[in-house]
Amino acid sequence: MNLREIAEIYTDLVKAEEEIPNEEYRAKEELNALRTKYHEIFMAKMREENVEFSDRFDATRKAFELVRSLSA
Repeated sequence: MNLREIAEIYTDLVKAEEEIPNEEYRAKEELNALRTKYHEIFMAKMREENVEFSDRFDATRKAFELVRSLSA
C-alpha cells in the first residue's frame, strides 16, 4: 500500500469510530485497535518515505491533510 491508501483507511477509521455510540463499547474497542494499527503503519510508511513529522499527533494531522488535498 502507498501512503495515500494508508492515510485514507486511517482517516476513515477515525471518522467511523466517532460515529459509534459510547454504549457500543466492544465495537469502539475493536475499531480503536484497528485504527491504532493503521496509525502505526502510516507512521512507519512516512519514515520509510522520509516524510518528517514531529509526533503521532502531527502524523494524524498529515494524514487528514493528505486525504483532504486529494479530495480537492
